[in-house]
Amino acid sequence: MAPPSTRSSTHLPSLGPHGEGWVALQSVLLVVIFATGWLGPVVEGPARWVLFAIGLVPLFSGLGLFAWGFRWQGRQFTTMPRPRASARMLDDGPYGLIRHPMYGGIVIASFGAALVTASPMTLFFAFVALVFFSLKSRREEAWLEEQFPDYPAYRARTRRLIPFLY
Repeated sequence: MAPPSTRSSTHLPSLGPHGEGWVALQSVLLVVIFATGWLGPVVEGPARWVLFAIGLVPLFSGLGLFAWGFRWQGRQFTTMPRPRASARMLDDGPYGLIRHPMYGGIVIASFGAALVTASPMTLFFAFVALVFFSLKSRREEAWLEEQFPDYPAYRARTRRLIPFLY
């Protein structure tokens, strides 16, 4: 039997048999997003507090979406993007809203953190996170499509990362 393919029709690398490299890159990105928030705000005075207050909404909404997706996966949760052989396809709960609620939650929370900290670097890396999780989700979806014949229909009716937008 041939080893699993390291590339799919997405032309994105697997970065390991289960996507370990994607998880490593994600970990670095999350540390950078957190660290850049400590660089200090570029906005001071009342505008700083307005940004802070506005930023709390996406920050906590994103964290909530992440937690909902995590909880919904239950025992089939894995940190790796390749689904477990025993996994079932999730298309209800948060997965009825978007295909990747945990990734989307991180992206939304990152934009919220950028506003809360008033950090342009955090905002930059929030955009990097959006691109990264878009790519990672494409790699993961190639594996999901291999495992679940109904996945293309689910993908056609459901947004990728951000409810109602993308």
